[in-house]
Amino acid sequence: MTTPEASDTFIIDPAASRLTVQAFAGGLLSALGHNPTFATRQYHGAVTFDPATPASASLTLTVKAASLALVDAVSQADRRSIESTMHDAVLESASYPDIRYVSRQATVRTSSHGSFEATLRGTLSLHGVDKPVDIPVKVALTADMLRSVGEFTLRQSDYGIRPVTVAGSMLRVKDDLTCAFDMVARRQPGATAT
Repeated sequence: MTTPEASDTFIIDPAASRLTVQAFAGGLLSALGHNPTFATRQYHGAVTFDPATPASASLTLTVKAASLALVDAVSQADRRSIESTMHDAVLESASYPDIRYVSRQATVRTSSHGSFEATLRGTLSLHGVDKPVDIPVKVALTADMLRSVGEFTLRQSDYGIRPVTVAGSMLRVKDDLTCAFDMVARRQPGATAT
């Protein structure tokens, strides 16, 4: 088995990866609501990584906002209503088609035999707003693949997004969202991050 070369580029494989966003119901009627989870497979990106200097790792990830879809078991009518509200009123996907995260450095907490725990330091571009976002991540590295797993919280209001309310604010979506990922990226000799 070979070891990764210095600063190899790993291309994210959406078919083998998982990216989800979960919202949470709040308000007086929150017991009647549910905590919707959305997922997408329409994204692309790359990781540049040198195991000798993991702090210099970089990541570029672009998600098509319109591709986020509800994964919960709900009626077709509810699915259409929730997804329409998310794309038209919340994300405004037609005006802001891309969600992009770019990180050019990482703070490594632990490393051992191809496994790393780190915090990515980067910028999230969402809904026309760019904000610094730190993402804790666990990374496993082999000769041909880099796998990263993590979870972070995102506040909608930081990006000029007003959380959805219904029934005269008796039922609302909380400001904080939980974003989770299990990303598989495959080594591509000679490729460059975009």
